[in-house]
Parts: sequence; structure tokens; C-alpha cells
Amino acid sequence: MKYLKILLFFITLNTFAQQGGMWIPSLLEGMNEDEMASLGSKLTAKDIYDVNNSSLKDAIGHFNGGCTSEVISPKGLILTNHHCGFSQIQSHSSLENDYLKNGFWAMSHEEELPNNGLFIEFIVSIHDVSKDVLADINTDMTEKEKQSVIDKTSNSILKTWTKETWQDAKIKAFYKGNQYFLFVTERFEDIRLVGAPPTSIGKFGSDTDNWVFPRHTGDFSLFRIYADANNRPAKYSKNNKPYAPKHFLPISLDGVEEGDFTMVFGFPGRTNEYLPAVAIEHITKDYNPTNIAIREAALKVINEKMKVDDDIRIKYASKQARIANAWKKWIGENLGIEKSNAVEKRRAFEATFTKALKEKGLEEKYGGILPEFNRLYRDFAPVNIKRRNFIEVFLTTNELMQMTFRSYQVVQAINNNPSVFERAKESLIGRFKGIHKNYNVDVDRAVFNSVMPLYTNHVDASIYDKTAFTNLDSALKLLEGSPEEVLKNINNDAAYKYAKPLIDEFYNVIDKEFQQKNEPITALQTKYMTALMEALPNARYFPDANSTLRVTYGQVRGYSPRDAVYYNHVSYLDGVIEKYIPGDYEFDVPKKLRDLYAAKDYGQYADTNGKVPVCFLGTNHTTGGNSGSPAIDAHGNLVGLNFDRVWEGTMSDMNYDPEICRNIMVDLRYVLFIIDKYAGAKHLIDEMKLVHPKK
Repeated sequence: MKYLKILLFFITLNTFAQQGGMWIPSLLEGMNEDEMASLGSKLTAKDIYDVNNSSLKDAIGHFNGGCTSEVISPKGLILTNHHCGFSQIQSHSSLENDYLKNGFWAMSHEEELPNNGLFIEFIVSIHDVSKDVLADINTDMTEKEKQSVIDKTSNSILKTWTKETWQDAKIKAFYKGNQYFLFVTERFEDIRLVGAPPTSIGKFGSDTDNWVFPRHTGDFSLFRIYADANNRPAKYSKNNKPYAPKHFLPISLDGVEEGDFTMVFGFPGRTNEYLPAVAIEHITKDYNPTNIAIREAALKVINEKMKVDDDIRIKYASKQARIANAWKKWIGENLGIEKSNAVEKRRAFEATFTKALKEKGLEEKYGGILPEFNRLYRDFAPVNIKRRNFIEVFLTTNELMQMTFRSYQVVQAINNNPSVFERAKESLIGRFKGIHKNYNVDVDRAVFNSVMPLYTNHVDASIYDKTAFTNLDSALKLLEGSPEEVLKNINNDAAYKYAKPLIDEFYNVIDKEFQQKNEPITALQTKYMTALMEALPNARYFPDANSTLRVTYGQVRGYSPRDAVYYNHVSYLDGVIEKYIPGDYEFDVPKKLRDLYAAKDYGQYADTNGKVPVCFLGTNHTTGGNSGSPAIDAHGNLVGLNFDRVWEGTMSDMNYDPEICRNIMVDLRYVLFIIDKYAGAKHLIDEMKLVHPKK
């Protein structure tokens, strides 16, 4: 255990107002609790996480594995972002019932819409199992051998862990594999759509405003969890009842002011805060730009087609949002890294680390880490770029190539094991149906012509006139007959013939080389994490995000993105009207919302200045996966709904800088205003607990 000795992560420091960090909720007692208090929190660690009593963590759900949601009523009402529920809203939409354009509001439980495959998962308890997981690891093992032992030990622990029959458990690595935690979970699978504003509210500003401030987006949607007669997880059934939660969040009508404490509680997806300078430089100067170019080419086509055809707009709404989101995020990430001089600052930190190694006599043990990173990344960079470019073209932007790729996987599976034929065929049928539900061949052909030249010199768009894949009926006919007939049909298809050599190259050359060259980098990153905490024990270390439940705390703050520019901490409904462009797909405003504004019919949802707040800024350290996370005030009440970061602050995945990193949240008073005054769904307001903590 010498190599992977567990270090004391939570070292004693003078308490200060920590900005940044994604903290494990079961380990908040002590320093984190004190820091939150210094920022204005009145919450205890047990208010946030308690196994034996109701606590805030019982109201926080992992929404479909990619976003966060929270329970806001005793009847299992769930709040998350509009963009998190977007695919469900889209799936229920048609030209006859255009819920994307017009919104959707269930006026009774009977009108709520079920969603096949959607789930919400809650954390029941968290347990440190590092000692058991790492017990049999030694320094003589290769990385593959270590991982094999860790996987075997983890599976053994999971098999014997005590839990209820309806619960599940999983083990996740922290601190680059230096620590392991086990999570006991409950997954609910009967989740029904309750309400969603039109995209002109829920996605107001669209791509232009995405990742920037001032923001004026009502990015929210409502769902409800249903459970069986015993209030336990169950598949969809008409007999299920609204879930009675262990805890739900009261909603503050007092809003926020500059300097107020905010805590964002959710499931951040992935961060890499401890990368060496050479890795950050590779990502921002080489890796990101090529992928930005591919997505930009696809978006140019899709955006133009969506503007002129409502059917295409509905079909491609979710795809366009998915492609555009990362495209603009990567651009902002590059800008933030450059603006904050992050690479040079990281090199300066590495010089401090190197000096500390010499002072502590650790140079022989760890002194080769940084030079080795430089060598490994020089070799790794080209294949990393090529591999991601393939994924962008074949799995993200072009659907014909995606169909050929999935067909290739099925062909290989059948060739390797004919007994899987029926299962593999059914899987491919499901893929084809899923793609064709929202597919337009003319759009896809134009995307192909735009993105394929960015990957290969061999571009042949004539395959669209010869392939069976672009029509669902003819695509499914390829899968009729015996295994031999199906394999022959697929192999003879023109699009498959075109794509097969490129997919062969991906699997047999590119991906193999990527795995081979990435493995030592991953191992070295683990060693680097250990070295950092040994050489610089008084520095502050939080575990990178890994889609597990985390707490990040901060304050409501404006910021200055550049010289002579300052953004206030809050935006108002006035700004929505100022941005209004009649008929514009990004900045149109529904007539009813304009009428409410003109009449100043704001109900109880206006600020003390008589305006309706829409969004506000905080210093909370967030990332993808925090979408839909609750912003909680000093007393444990819901004040905001996290949905974005400022453009320059997207670099916080690699380099959190409290000067320019800000998260963007919808003010809950705007959410309530839309539900009540715009949608007329006051029955939903009546379910909630509205409070005035400042009064």
C-alpha cells in the first residue's frame, strides 16, 4: 500500500472564505462548515447531509444521469432546467401539439405525460471504502493489473453491502484513484412531464446568449416522480402515486442581494483541475479548435434549415442544442484560459512544486513527473485530436455516419459471436428508429458535405442516393433474413462501403493508439496527485467532479469580464423586453408575457424595486451536470436554479479563477411568475412551500 497510501486530505488551515471546490457532502464537518459560515451560511453539515434524519441531500436527484433536479413539493414535484428536459418535451411535441413552441402545462395529475427511459436517482448514503478497495494494491503491479484488482475488489464489496432490495450501490474513484467512495442509491423510473414554458422563454437568447451574461432565460421545466403503493421506486403504472419525499425544498420569495450566501448542490459531471500546463496548452491550442470547426460547420447548416421549416425545427431542436452547447463552451474555455494566463500560472505553480520536492527530499521519487508529462503529451496529442474528430463526425454531427458506425458494431458482434444475432439486430433496429424519428435526409446530406472534409479528403455525397440507411423502411429491410443475409445486406450498402474503411481505421489504428498512449498519462496523473499532496500538504485539494453528489458554495457577485465593463449580479424582465425581436427564433417574446410586463402584473414575484428578476450570478464552482442544480440560500431555501456559466468562466473545468468564474442561475421568483401569471398553473404554486426568510 506504500504507492497508493491514502493521504490526509482535509488538513488544518486558517479558515477563510474559500471560493471554488466541489466538496463531498458527507465530509463537510469542520473546515467546510466553518467556511460556509464565513460566507453567511446558517446551515450545519448535518442540515446538508444526514443518513439518519431528513436533510437537504434527500431533495437532490440525479436527472437521467446527466443533469440535476430537486424536489419542491410534498407531492414529488421536480424542478430542473428546460434544456435538461428538452428531449422529453420534444418527444411529446408534434406539429399538432407543438410543446416546444407553445409550452406545456398539465392542469391535473391525469394530464401529466410519462417518459419512457427517464429516471431520477437519489443518494441514500455515502461510505469511504478506500482501505478495502486498495488493500491488495502494490507497487509492482502495472496499471492494468491495479485496475483489475480494484474492479474485482469493488465488485466483491458491492455484492455483500447491506442495502434494501429496491436500492442499488456503486463505487467511484476520487483524487485520481487515491480514494474510493461507495454510494447507496434509489432510482425512480416513473417520471412524468408536468410543465414547460415555450422555448421563447425556456431558451430565450438561444445560441447568441448561451454562456454569456446578462442572461434572460427562464431555463426550467417541471416533472413529477411517481412511486408504488409503498412509496418505493417502480416502473410506470397508472396505479402509481405521487412520491412523498424525505425532504423537499421550500422556496424563498425574498430573493438574493449582492454578497448573499449561495450553495449549489448537485451532480457535476467532469472536471480536471490538476492537469499539468502542457495538457491545458494542448487542449486549448490544438484539441478544442479542430472540434469547434467541425461543430461550427454542422451548426451553420442546421441553423439555416431550422429557420425556414417548422418540421425540421422540431426534429432538430434537441440535436442543435446539444451540438451548439459544447461548441460555444469550448470557445469560451479557450478565451478564459488565455485571459487568465492560466498556462503560465500553472507553470509557475509547477515551479513551486518542483522546489518543494527538492526541499522535502522527494526529487528522486517524484522529480520525473513533469518532464514525463511533456514527453507523453507530445506523443499523445495527434492521436487524441484524430480520435475526437472521428467522434465529432461519426457520432455527434452526421446521422448517416452514425448509422454506419452502429451497423459496423453489430456486424463485428455477429462475426465474433453468431449467438448474439437476435439481440444485436434488435439493438440496431432501436437505433435506426430512434434516429429516424427526428431525421431529415436533406439536412443530413448538407451536414455531411460540411463536416466530412474536415476529417478526410475522401468525400462522396453520392452515397445518399444509393444507401438504404436514409429511409427507415429500407434500413429495416437490411436486417431481414438469416445472419448471413443481414451481414451481406449491410456490407453491400453504398454508405457502409464508404464508411467501413474509416471505421476500421478508427478501431484498429486510432483508438488502439489512443488507449496505448493515454494509459501512461492516466497513471502519471494519479502519481502526480499523490505527489502534490505529499510535497505541498498545506495547499487545498478537492476531488475532481465525477458525476457524484457535491456541494459548492460561494456568494452572489457581479463581475468584470474586461476593461471598463461590469455586470451587475442580477438581470430583470426589462431586459427580456429590451432584447425582443418579433418573429426572431432567439429573441421573440410571447404576447402574454409582453402584456404582463406592460400591465406590471407581477403578483408577489417582483423585487423590492418593483421589477421581476430573471437571472443572477454567483461564485459557485459548477460544470456540466450541475444544470438543474438548486441554488440554496443561507437557511436551506431554494432561491435559484443553476443552468449556465459565464463564457470566460467555462475554463473552470481546468482552472477556477474567482475573479472571472461565475455561474448563472434563474431566479426562482421568475420561475414562479411564469408558472403562476403566465401559465395560469396556480395549482402547482399551491403545492409548494413559499417562505420569507429575510422577513
